[in-house]
Amino acid sequence: MGIYRIITDLVHSFRNKKREQYLEGLKKKGFKLGENVSIVDNFFFDPSHCYLISIGNNCTICPNVRLIAHDASIKKILGYTKIGKIDIRENCFIGDSAVILPGVTIGPNSIVGAGSVVTKDIPPDTVAAGNPAKILFPVEQYIAKITALNRGKRVFSNDYHIDNLNEEKRRELIAAVEKSIGFIV
Repeated sequence: MGIYRIITDLVHSFRNKKREQYLEGLKKKGFKLGENVSIVDNFFFDPSHCYLISIGNNCTICPNVRLIAHDASIKKILGYTKIGKIDIRENCFIGDSAVILPGVTIGPNSIVGAGSVVTKDIPPDTVAAGNPAKILFPVEQYIAKITALNRGKRVFSNDYHIDNLNEEKRRELIAAVEKSIGFIV
């Protein structure tokens, strides 16, 4: 194992430990975090109002997701701030850089697209995306669309993840997505 890999592993270990400590601190203040939740990389879970936020079991929270349970836009004018619960139910996927605002429930088995700004409830089993987020279609329809798009295409294995790539594998991946989207485990 090279020195670069050792240092990278140590940095990841340190970040994970720090993240776990931070999440434990939020939980002590009332933040509710279900089992088997994958929080990928950086995030912002409103620390001053974390007791209003809950994430159900088996969710994936992608990098740079922001859960903001307050809106201080009117504080200087009115002297108070709006607050509201954020309830992400079980089996949800929240895409990279999504922002979930106060008073929102995301129904079970739903997908929120990358970069979305969620200002209203998302029903169960739904794909929503955009700014502001709009309901696009049922998850079942999205799965059928992706399955059809994948027909006849190769699904690349873990051997093609960034840490395992060599020049030949990189060329294969690039060729696979030259004219269309590709797939990797």
